[in-house]
Amino acid sequence: MRRLTILFVFVLVITCATSINSAQTRSFTSEGAEYTLELPGAAWRVVAEPDSAHQHAEFVYGDRNDGHLRVRKEVVGANVSVSELARRESDQKLRFLPGYVAGREENFAGRLNGIVVSYEFTSGGKPMLARTYYLRTDNRTVYALQFKGARDKLEKIRNQTDSIARSFHLK
Repeated sequence: MRRLTILFVFVLVITCATSINSAQTRSFTSEGAEYTLELPGAAWRVVAEPDSAHQHAEFVYGDRNDGHLRVRKEVVGANVSVSELARRESDQKLRFLPGYVAGREENFAGRLNGIVVSYEFTSGGKPMLARTYYLRTDNRTVYALQFKGARDKLEKIRNQTDSIARSFHLK
């Protein structure tokens, strides 16, 4: 009988924890955005929404150094792969960052498929990490979800960055 009671309490605790976690998840959508995504906790807040002047959205996890997400839309040629887009961005922009160290490219699957590329750099003498998810919506459109933050802090919330990228989809 005692084991059954302990098992029941354990199941109850897990059920409550799961419902609390899912209750914290909230959807982001905006009139200026063609997409929706799920923010996995109250620590994520919107700092910039797309409008007629700016086509990107920005989000912060706690403090900007803890985690910063910028979502931008890239229009590419019909034959340009997401890997080519990532390499071009690395060659033309990222390699000029102080302390830039290229990371690896991995396939990524969510509601939209693509790749994720990580790299390290320094900002104000502090080690930083960035992970960019390149998600293809059609043969000419790729959305880039770029997460940046202090290396130790961004590594701790990788499950959240993956979750946000997996939830990303067009309206």
